[in-house]
Amino acid sequence: MYVFMYLPILVLAFYSFNQSPYSAIWQGFTLDWYNRLFNDERILSALQNSLIVALSSVGISAILGTLMAVGLGRYRFPGKTLYRGISYLPLIIPDIAIAVATLVFLAAFAIPLSIWTIVAAHVVFCLAYISLVVSSRLTNLDPHLEEAALDLGATPVQAFIKVLLPQLMPGIIAGCLLAFILSLDDFLIASFTAGSGSNTLPIEIFSRIRTGVKPDINALSVILIVVSAFIALVAELIRASSDRK
Repeated sequence: MYVFMYLPILVLAFYSFNQSPYSAIWQGFTLDWYNRLFNDERILSALQNSLIVALSSVGISAILGTLMAVGLGRYRFPGKTLYRGISYLPLIIPDIAIAVATLVFLAAFAIPLSIWTIVAAHVVFCLAYISLVVSSRLTNLDPHLEEAALDLGATPVQAFIKVLLPQLMPGIIAGCLLAFILSLDDFLIASFTAGSGSNTLPIEIFSRIRTGVKPDINALSVILIVVSAFIALVAELIRASSDRK
């Protein structure tokens, strides 16, 4: 099963070093496609847009997701169960449904599409992922530490910043890295909410493979796979290290 899943990725990586512009014919080893890729202005512009979207959406979601996880985990209020269920809906709703719903919402309020509408759409699902990771970290913490800080004269805000937040930080970082990967790789939602001139990297890749997959796209895909795998590995190591502690 794993061979069936990952063999195409190995083939893609193999042909990204192919000197021939046609993937079916091997003509020798070369790095020209990677050099051409780093000199492609359209690719660099799309990469810049993807990084702006990912960093902005993750930054906003990190703050809101942490507060949401703490609120759901530490406080009681009317409708808490209903709100918890709604907050995690983006995890199970298909991306196409989120994309269409976001587009309809933007059209209803006559909001012009731009790179910031992509950010707003990505916050929706990044928020749920970060909140879920932080919530799992929160359940393993001792609530008596906050109570002790309050008994020693700390205000609720001080107890949150100096006691709870440092303990949640590994979960926050792991959740942010996971959300960053999801935002960076997203195509469907971004394609529905992107304005003119705000193509992200997955959209640029899709526009180029309509006429066939070329070696420069193979090279770009390999880079994305390596970067995504590295970030996912770092996130998992941080999460595992925090669990052991």
